[in-house]
Amino acid sequence: MYNNISPKYKSFLFFIVKLSIIVGSLYFIYDKIVNNNQLTVYLFLMQIENSLFKNQYTIVFLSLLTIANWFFEIWKWKVLASIVKKISFIEATKQSLAALTVSLLTPNRIGDYGAKAIYFPKNKWKVMLLNLIGNLNQLTVTTLFGVIGLVFFITTYSIEFDLHKIRRIGYLIAFLILIPFSNKKIIGFFKFDSIWQFVKKMTLQKHITIFLFSLIRYLVFSYQFYFLLTIFEVDTNYFELMHLIFSMYLVASFIPSMSLFDWAVKGSVAIYIFSFVPISELTIVTVTLLMWILNFAIPALIGSGFVLTFKYSKK
Repeated sequence: MYNNISPKYKSFLFFIVKLSIIVGSLYFIYDKIVNNNQLTVYLFLMQIENSLFKNQYTIVFLSLLTIANWFFEIWKWKVLASIVKKISFIEATKQSLAALTVSLLTPNRIGDYGAKAIYFPKNKWKVMLLNLIGNLNQLTVTTLFGVIGLVFFITTYSIEFDLHKIRRIGYLIAFLILIPFSNKKIIGFFKFDSIWQFVKKMTLQKHITIFLFSLIRYLVFSYQFYFLLTIFEVDTNYFELMHLIFSMYLVASFIPSMSLFDWAVKGSVAIYIFSFVPISELTIVTVTLLMWILNFAIPALIGSGFVLTFKYSKK
């Protein structure tokens, strides 16, 4: 049915879709900042005025950390995408930020996969797989540091867990992982052999590069969170705060959510974890919202321009 529509109307429909994505993203960004139950705009602005604007170099340094965060994410995508098609850093920037804008409206940033795949119409499934590899590397780094932070958190503050419930959750996760390998139809559908062969074709150098970029990016935004805490005059040991930050990112990464609510999820987790040190809830909510604005909202606003100017291949 879509093929029977004239090219003029196809272009118009595609423009409407792009405009809807942009308007939806802008509205939700505005809504999360203005209509915020956890933090009013007045309190948020007062916090920023009293802490952030005291020193002009603070804004510059935070901006540099945000740029560094996205620089390594974009470069990581450039390396991955170049496996199927060589692209420039500028092209990788457009694809990454446009995909971020689209992903704001989807659970767990699923839209990021489809948005990047559109740029490679002849290699959609390969591109989605490459994107998955990049995200898995980021998750691996988050898990490695998070486990260290969580062990510190549990042992330092003598946190007690219901081992019976944890064991049951572990059994459930193991069961879900083993299902695909016990059903030939599922294996055939996902083509695990083909996926594995494709992954093995990537050189060791590329695997190491992707992992290193993921590692550097993780250290950058973790330190950015710590730096914001120090701006708000949190007087706690550096290593203690970093372990708590690692724990927060680990727990938050395993909670399903939309990117629009990412700050709220991290804020809720952070409020609990940082409740063991003398930090006010207002400071935690302010810092998590600032992190979201710097690393998601602002890049998404830039990405909305790339979404609007994107032209889908007529072929």
